Amino acid sequence: MPVEKRIVDLVISGGQATAGPPIGPAIGPLGVNVVAVVNKINELTKEYAGMKVPVRVIVDPETKTFEVEVGIPTTAALIVKEAGIQKGSGKTGTERVGNLSMAQVIKIAQIKRSKLLAKSLKAAVKEIIGSCVSMGVTVDGKDPKAVLREIDEGKYDSIIGSAEKGQQQ
Repeated sequence: MPVEKRIVDLVISGGQATAGPPIGPAIGPLGVNVVAVVNKINELTKEYAGMKVPVRVIVDPETKTFEVEVGIPTTAALIVKEAGIQKGSGKTGTERVGNLSMAQVIKIAQIKRSKLLAKSLKAAVKEIIGSCVSMGVTVDGKDPKAVLREIDEGKYDSIIGSAEKGQQQ
């Protein structure tokens, strides 16, 4: 009877995995080469440098082989990276810590689209802007709540529509 594969779910900093905790203690007892796992994780997550990334390592304890699946960073992590800030605001109603262009918001929405409940890119963009509200990040230099109203009024339909068409090709 084949041995069941073991799944280890981790959250690591993109491109900065090490053989220490949490990876070493979780993977070591399964008998696979921890350094090889770490190198594979770093190779697959280097584009998410500095962001917390969910990673799943699937190990076959019988053959000592492994697969690495990389998830999508959190919306907050993507906003922090795009806005070039350290973290969101502690006083979101009054303190603004960064700004995103509508193009950056659309880019984040496209990255996160498969994990969002949104039925359209426009709805996904609104979800990302909702996160901007709670993080104290403006959009196109404006209060994100004002931008949400403008989206509802159709002001951004052409830019969102052309981004959606480009994504489908």
